[in-house]
Amino acid sequence: MDSSQDIFKAIADPTRREIIHMVSKQSLNLNSVAEKFDMSRQAVSLHVKILTDCGLIIIKKQGRERYCEAKLDSLREISAWVEQYKKFWESRLDSLENYLLKIKSAPKNAKRKK
Repeated sequence: MDSSQDIFKAIADPTRREIIHMVSKQSLNLNSVAEKFDMSRQAVSLHVKILTDCGLIIIKKQGRERYCEAKLDSLREISAWVEQYKKFWESRLDSLENYLLKIKSAPKNAKRKK
C-alpha cells in the first residue's frame, strides 16, 4: 500500500480534514465524531476507515467504546514534499516580481528603443 497516495486522498476531502482537526485536539469516540456531521454514522465511519487505513488516526478500544486518536507523523513527509515546491515557486515569483519592478522603473525612452 502506498501510504503517501492514501494520505493525499485522505486530506483531499474536507470532512476528513475536519475529522483530523477534531481528533488532533483530543481523543474522541466514534459517536462524538459522528455527531459533528450532518451525515449518517455509516458515512462518517467510512471517512474514519480511510483515515485509519492511511495511518492518520488510530482507533483505541476502551471498554465498549472505540476512540479515534490523531497520528500525524506521516504528514511530515507530505509537508516536506509540499515545502520543496513552495520554495521553488516562491523563487520564481520573486524573480518575476524583480523583473517587473525593473521594467517598470526603466526610463520610458529606453523601452521605446527595443
